[in-house]
Amino acid sequence: MSKFNAEELSGFARYYGFHYDAIDPHALVKEIQVEMQRGLENKTSSLAMIPSYITPITKIPAGKTVLALDAGGTNLRSSLVYFNEKGEAVAKGTNKSPMPGTNGHVSAKEFFNAIADVTIPLLKETPIEGIGFTFSYPMEITSDADGILLSFSKEIDAPEVIGKAIGKGLREALAAKGCSYDGPIVLLNDTVATLLSGVVSIPADGEPVHTTSKFSAEAGPVIGFILGTGFNTAYPETVIPKINFNSQTSAQIVVCETGNFKVRNRGQLDVEYDNTTKNPGCYHLEKTVSGAYLGPLTLHIIKQAIKDKVIQFKNSQEILSMTYLETKVLNEFCRAPLCAQGPLGSLFAPDETDAIAAIQYLSSIITERGALFSAAILAATIEQMNPCYEPYSPVRIAVEGTTFLIYKGMRRSLESYLHQMLFIDKPRPYIVSPVEQASLFGAAVAALSKK
Repeated sequence: MSKFNAEELSGFARYYGFHYDAIDPHALVKEIQVEMQRGLENKTSSLAMIPSYITPITKIPAGKTVLALDAGGTNLRSSLVYFNEKGEAVAKGTNKSPMPGTNGHVSAKEFFNAIADVTIPLLKETPIEGIGFTFSYPMEITSDADGILLSFSKEIDAPEVIGKAIGKGLREALAAKGCSYDGPIVLLNDTVATLLSGVVSIPADGEPVHTTSKFSAEAGPVIGFILGTGFNTAYPETVIPKINFNSQTSAQIVVCETGNFKVRNRGQLDVEYDNTTKNPGCYHLEKTVSGAYLGPLTLHIIKQAIKDKVIQFKNSQEILSMTYLETKVLNEFCRAPLCAQGPLGSLFAPDETDAIAAIQYLSSIITERGALFSAAILAATIEQMNPCYEPYSPVRIAVEGTTFLIYKGMRRSLESYLHQMLFIDKPRPYIVSPVEQASLFGAAVAALSKK
């Protein structure tokens, strides 16, 4: 058994290239900005910068009702969403049903008919202003805010739907069932939905409690940020050269695909782990910070530490034989290491607290690096927008994702780095706020954002 040695563990992290102290935060922000701009100009870039063709509504009209659909994973949710006099979204009659294709193969007709079946009762219930549809599968968004499906996750068995426009398919299915609907159907992904949900859930001044403003001051922009199983960012952009878009008054939401940002000078263990994934060479940044990868990456690094005898304990062979470490399990261990419970904690004897400390220490270094990367993405996004706002109207960062909310140390470190990056030369007000029911409420706002 080895004694806990922080200096040795830090040296191990630096040797293998994953220590956060090797990263210049401000240079990283500039590098991300360059990639963003190149993506907007359709030049070679690791950031796709995908136009959504949605201009976020700045003021929600009271009394409006829309129909919101949310398709993601194995569930399809449908709801009427009413906007009250304060501009707050209120869901009515929310229904959850299995996503078509999760209980066996379905044709394209059967797929769209199933969605129409949950939509028609709501359309008949009350007049609506539009339909917003959060569709959390890869899509190519068209200029009329429809979405052409590129692929499904393995849970959905509906191959005929791939290549079809989702909004158009739903409209045709409604008509075939005798329900004529000629209003807008707006397709969006979960990152855009997170941004739009922030419009209705985060007050202009950033305070958690809605108050009635006596002034007609314009609210600051909203950024959508997902840090959960995946990682992505969306923001309003005024100039998108690759689609000849230029509007200083009506910005369009752009999905950055920041999980694919190409991290330079990755460490040896990062590259080794990347080569074991289903998509080696892709999603560099996501593989350093998101919930889908933090556990497995940390396991790979701990295995190397055991091989190098930086960490030693009686049951170390048990970890070497592990094929997978779920991020949730790692987080439970890091949050309560002395409980000695779970697949990880139960491996240690009462006299092996040095090994427990060593694993938690290395995990903290990995978390800290992920938080730094995430903060740099947000800082670069704010720099890219270069918003002209007053201090009482901060940039509002709407966040969704359990990795941000519950992974030990992530939120605290991310917000600390972000503050340092944004306040280095002058105060730049912002608020980081988790949002609830982002996919549903974001879809509702999208329905009002496209006419």
